[in-house]
Amino acid sequence: MFRRLHDAGGQSVTIDFEGDALQVGAQETVAAALMAAGAGHSRTTPVSGAPRLPFCMMGVCFDCLVEIDGVPNKQACMETVREGMKIRRQDGKRRLDP
Repeated sequence: MFRRLHDAGGQSVTIDFEGDALQVGAQETVAAALMAAGAGHSRTTPVSGAPRLPFCMMGVCFDCLVEIDGVPNKQACMETVREGMKIRRQDGKRRLDP
């Protein structure tokens, strides 16, 4: 469905998305890499659990929130992939620990 508009010069990194190893272009954003890999939705809404995909790709809409290396609420469109990065879908809203 999505295709890359640029060539990463053959450089790639391996990221972990929901336990699956994905080979993605170096220097791509997490959101672009996940969409190009066909990974599906990046988060679910807090109320209905509806799946959401990245929308604006420039850090305005917050539809691309994911958990990166254990840190929730990271905007996938604003983070560049790096080797070994562990990414998980964000389900609903972030829990606040007491």
